[in-house]
Amino acid sequence: MRADGPLPMLLVAAAALVDGDGRVLVQRRPAGGPMAGLWEFPGGKVEPGETPEAALIRELDEELGIDVEAACLAPAVFASEPLGEKHLLLLLYACRKWRGLPEARHAEALKWVRPVELHRLEMPPADKPLIGLIEALI
Repeated sequence: MRADGPLPMLLVAAAALVDGDGRVLVQRRPAGGPMAGLWEFPGGKVEPGETPEAALIRELDEELGIDVEAACLAPAVFASEPLGEKHLLLLLYACRKWRGLPEARHAEALKWVRPVELHRLEMPPADKPLIGLIEALI
């Protein structure tokens, strides 16, 4: 907590997209932005008045060009940690069903990996603690 009050909350919804072979999709953050070059689960910020599920459906369409229904998003795990002048609450959903083929619209690259391989990727600090839980779920 800061001397002038609590940190503002940054709510982010992301997806562990799981293919038929049990692999998870990660994307590489683009150069020039925060945490450039790190691998992450696709997703983004929840806008005011938006549910996490609606935000994730919007972000997956914008970032990957895929269509996901809310019923296909299963709440999986979350991370909570300070991030600069804000406090990040990252909600990760598991998703095994979508329409379309994911394409890197905003990311530098996409990669399908086995959950155990996530340990070897450079990922944002909030994503790292989620890896073991994803392994157990998939």
